[in-house]
Amino acid sequence: MTEEHQPGRAWVAAYAERLGVAAPTDEEFEAILELAAVAAHASERVAAPVACWLAGRVGLDLPAALAAAEEPSGG
Repeated sequence: MTEEHQPGRAWVAAYAERLGVAAPTDEEFEAILELAAVAAHASERVAAPVACWLAGRVGLDLPAALAAAEEPSGG
């Protein structure tokens, strides 16, 4: 199966439409990327999508999710 490669924001918008939700605003998109960056730099790259998924799963808003990610791990 051949699929056309789309820019990230276009792919996210199409995915959001398939899920029946609004795509993130520009501000939300940047906050999500910031959360992902914190997770990836504090651990491994794989932590980025999982951290975003966890924040969404518990219903954290983006500022709270980022604040939690920036807290020292204590370990």
